[in-house]
Amino acid sequence: MLAALPFLLCYSGLTLALCQQDLRYGLLPDRFTCPLLWSGLLFYLCLAPHQLNEAVWGALAGYLSFAALYWLYRRVRGHEGLGYGDIKYLAALGAWHGWRMLPQLVLVASLLAGMTWVILGLSARCGGNRKWEKNNPLPFGPFLAAAGFWCGWQTLANLTL
Repeated sequence: MLAALPFLLCYSGLTLALCQQDLRYGLLPDRFTCPLLWSGLLFYLCLAPHQLNEAVWGALAGYLSFAALYWLYRRVRGHEGLGYGDIKYLAALGAWHGWRMLPQLVLVASLLAGMTWVILGLSARCGGNRKWEKNNPLPFGPFLAAAGFWCGWQTLANLTL
């Protein structure tokens, strides 16, 4: 398991950088999402090559599922509901956690975002945060990051090195 440590440090560092960028600027830059995706694939290539196909399918499924959601929402509502950074970030998480973990990742991230939205709405109603409005975009990257860390222990437990 010691061989996985550099990869896990890379995962943690890039994830925290993405979280900070999304909170500060509302963006998930390619300079962090792309290395996160490639480091996930490299992790499996080097340490668990028999599970590399899980990572590749995870990246594809993550990208395609959020891209489909992006285009469907945009077509129905006429504006973006997700940014392209979120799409690439889920692809990177899919590379790290495999396609089987994607539903759990998205569920946990969505629940966390929903709870945050409700709390912000209630605090605004009670006079605590008058600047917040329900139409303000809520950065989804930090919730994906939290879900990635939350689900990460299961990924490590299922990993056969």
